Amino acid sequence: MTQTPAFDNYVGGAWVGSEDRTENVNPSDLSDVIGRYAQADADTVAEAVQAARHAWPEWAEAGPLARSQVLSRASGQLAARSAELGDLLARELGKPIAEAVAEVNRAAQIFDFFAGEALRNAGTVIDSVRPGLIAEMHHDPMGVVGVITPWNFPIAIPAWKIAPALAFGNAVVFKPAGITPGCAWELTRILADAGLPDGVLNLVMGSGAVTGAAMTGSSAVDALSFTGSQAVGRGLAAACVAQGIKVQCEMGGKNPLVVLGDADLDHAVECALNGAFFSNGQRCTASSRLIVTADVHDEFVDRLLARVGAMTVGDARDPGSAVGPISSRGQLEGNLAYVRTAREEGGEVHGGERLRLATDGHYMSPALVTGTTNAMTINREEVFGPVAAVIRVADYDEALATANDTEFGLSSGICTGSLAHAADFKRRSQAGMVMVNAPTAGVDPHVSFGGRKGSSYGAREQGSAAREFYTQHKTTYTDPR
Repeated sequence: MTQTPAFDNYVGGAWVGSEDRTENVNPSDLSDVIGRYAQADADTVAEAVQAARHAWPEWAEAGPLARSQVLSRASGQLAARSAELGDLLARELGKPIAEAVAEVNRAAQIFDFFAGEALRNAGTVIDSVRPGLIAEMHHDPMGVVGVITPWNFPIAIPAWKIAPALAFGNAVVFKPAGITPGCAWELTRILADAGLPDGVLNLVMGSGAVTGAAMTGSSAVDALSFTGSQAVGRGLAAACVAQGIKVQCEMGGKNPLVVLGDADLDHAVECALNGAFFSNGQRCTASSRLIVTADVHDEFVDRLLARVGAMTVGDARDPGSAVGPISSRGQLEGNLAYVRTAREEGGEVHGGERLRLATDGHYMSPALVTGTTNAMTINREEVFGPVAAVIRVADYDEALATANDTEFGLSSGICTGSLAHAADFKRRSQAGMVMVNAPTAGVDPHVSFGGRKGSSYGAREQGSAAREFYTQHKTTYTDPR
């Protein structure tokens, strides 16, 4: 019998084991154990924070070229190993293989972009209002940055947090999601092999209740970036504020896609299918509310149902699978509970059934719920699975009001042939990201990412906006006389 491999935490440049380990199980096949991953306790987290604190000054002074070169080498390794790492990602998360490989390549692009940003950390020189003085504004690193990432993008989201943190001269303590430690471990090893000095990046795997709490409770952490649920994010933000830790939270969405009568319906269906069901619907930018005007509602629903019904559910590593398994048993049960609630509240559910396939896994058929109102639970709370609801509205004005009637504000979209409606929606949509004739999910690595209202707290992520969180301003005055 082949022994299940064991994977350790990474602290101060050394791989550190633990008696407490959890099994990383393939959701496509529950008999497939990927590995046994060490769980960090509070003492291990404290050691990681101190290692980062000790390593940070040298990394901050290493200069932009040295930092750029490390990130560039990491980008190259991610790209070269995209097929291998994509297979791991599909195996541990259940994301369809083509999307898994694409996510690894996106992580490579992110590291490549921030390799350039390390060289573009420009300040400003401006004339002082006081004669003879020279005023300068600089962007200095924060110091030690904690990074807490979710399971749905287990390599891309860590990349878009860790890459800018390192580019601007910070040291990092990284806690990945408990159910997807494999990609985090490989990313850490890639960065270590790329020449990152010991202690600049530390990996602490474990539960949020233990590992995450130890990070937010440390006075030696200067900033913390989190992506996850709204409930956890709010509690984490409060804990950080109490400690004086600069904090950034991305906390999900309940994203609307508006379809108007003048839209290209075939294209609108493709946007809805992509936004709602790709990546198994496990995206914070997923199109979970499809708001359709009455004049095309029935035709749109018929076309979308035909496409959804044709989606093949299966093993994530099978290229023929359009939808893989749900990430975990708890997530699957939660999805099915939302489907039951939608039916009980009067919605008509198409699909949304638990599936028994050749291998024992967390499978469900994608669900489209029709006949819903915006007040139903299915349209108020984030489901985070291959589940979308359709809301019939009279016209554009009602569609816009319905789209904005949510406590979230991450992403929104509209399908229309009207430039006037497109322009008005871009201006009045209460979301941080607005798509016109495009899926609500899917963003570029070089532009800012983030939402409004209950979706986000703190500075934006990605692109040039990332510098605002991972640096702190310093203004200096010089009298050259």
